[in-house]
Amino acid sequence: MRPMRSFGGRGGGGWGLPGLETMASKLAVGLVAGSVLFLLTASGKGALLLLWPNSVFGQLFAWQPLTYAFVEDDPISILFGALLLWSIGGWLESTWGAKRLLLVAVGCTALAGYILGVVGLFLPLPGGYRGGWVMGSVLWVAYGLVIGRGQTNFWGIPLSGNAFAAIGAGFVVLRVLTAGLFSQLPHVLALVLVFAYVRGASPKRLLLHLQHWRLQRQLKGRSKHLRVVSKDRPDRDQYLN
Repeated sequence: MRPMRSFGGRGGGGWGLPGLETMASKLAVGLVAGSVLFLLTASGKGALLLLWPNSVFGQLFAWQPLTYAFVEDDPISILFGALLLWSIGGWLESTWGAKRLLLVAVGCTALAGYILGVVGLFLPLPGGYRGGWVMGSVLWVAYGLVIGRGQTNFWGIPLSGNAFAAIGAGFVVLRVLTAGLFSQLPHVLALVLVFAYVRGASPKRLLLHLQHWRLQRQLKGRSKHLRVVSKDRPDRDQYLN
């Protein structure tokens, strides 16, 4: 991964990392704090911080798609997940701005959880999902797609942004092959959502397409009641109405 551009003034890191006052750093701190809170309370209420799809709407645990995004349960995942959010998130924040970064990082991760919550109303699904790496994967793929055909690098290996995004998605595919699809459902859904978003899909655009579709149907419905008047018709007043 190429070094991220330093910004944020006095809070900038020595390796080009964003300052601690940025949204990216707040996401990283949130992951560490949420994970520590889960580890401290895992034997009690901590499990309620995780995503249990059958309980999101079934038992009104509607906060879980938000809280699971900030939970991991082992030191490696916590450390590298936070570093990923801080570094890649910092670059995206410098390109998108803080609000859009928050929308994509938390929005895609949480929306995947809510979608599973809806599915959980009809089908039994496994639970106990941690979402720290889900959010990290979302930013990884978003970073690569934003660069597109431009060049970045992965551990010193030069490659295109699209290839970098494919590597992030490839990790998820490998986990699906080794652990099964159901264990990676939030990952898969979140990556589909971020791909659609970066490629141009948005609620506003979907609404515009829906309005266009309705207008086209209305025009077609009205055209069925119109008749072509022959040029050879008699010149009578009844044809003027």
